[in-house]
Amino acid sequence: MSKTPGTPPGTPLSREQVVALKHRRGRKPVDLLVDHPRPQGRQAIWSAIRKLRSFRLAELEHETHIGEATLRSYLQGLVAAGYLSAALETAAQQRYAPLRYTLVRDVGVEAPRVTKAGKPVTQGLSRELLWRAMRILQEFGADDLAESASIAACRVDPEDTRDYIKHLKAAGYLRVVVEHTPQRPARYRLIPVRNTGPQAPQVQRVQQVFDPNLGRVMSPEAAS
Repeated sequence: MSKTPGTPPGTPLSREQVVALKHRRGRKPVDLLVDHPRPQGRQAIWSAIRKLRSFRLAELEHETHIGEATLRSYLQGLVAAGYLSAALETAAQQRYAPLRYTLVRDVGVEAPRVTKAGKPVTQGLSRELLWRAMRILQEFGADDLAESASIAACRVDPEDTRDYIKHLKAAGYLRVVVEHTPQRPARYRLIPVRNTGPQAPQVQRVQQVFDPNLGRVMSPEAAS
């Protein structure tokens, strides 16, 4: 495995270096965001908005230490979706007067998932629906779980359901209550102590499961 620049030969890579090498370039993986000294991402922005209630962009940037471009993009989506109002601070409507944002729709601690245009983000919705259904159902197979999890706005794919079940089983969340045979599909149950909270465990690009309720990467041992 290649080293990062400036690392002496033979020096073991840290966990963060290993994961960084595995992940593609782009948005930082959520498990590394959690490990960062300050919270990052959309959730950190929303938490700061709820704390400040009324603010300018510079104040939000100071509160979150997140880049201006990222903040502007999320703020634009929140305004378009009706969570924030935005108005010029001066009556003269000066061209370069800063906008003041005001929280007008507080929906709780979980950050709204909206696009820059204010539309709901659907990526990852099926996994959230599956996790919610798992927590409600006593026992399930892939097909009936997919059917129970589906809503009008999102029909859950049975193949994606099987993939999610496979990863959660490997990470210690599910136990098999009926083994698969040619005559009948497997059935599963969510292990009670693995019912960690309302946020769906996330399968990352490197095929590890990150649990946002606990803020850590999970395995059968880590879930104990």
